[in-house]
Amino acid sequence: MDMQNWTVTEAKAKFGKLIALARSKGPQPITKRGRIVAMVVGADEWERKTKRTSNLAEFFAGSPLGGSGLKIRRRKPRPRLRRN
Repeated sequence: MDMQNWTVTEAKAKFGKLIALARSKGPQPITKRGRIVAMVVGADEWERKTKRTSNLAEFFAGSPLGGSGLKIRRRKPRPRLRRN
């Protein structure tokens, strides 16, 4: 990946080029006072990184704690006070 650090001012002035590089070369960091404050990534990469691969039930079923015998006790909820 060819990452170039962009200052906020450069990113504003060359936004089209910034987007093109993010799509073709990979994530492009934007800096402010020498620290990275944002990253511009292409939509394809964003979709790939944020795509769900399973649902919540499958996530818990695949947990290493699944067969551990761990038991969780719940407290009985206290009655709620009614406010007028």
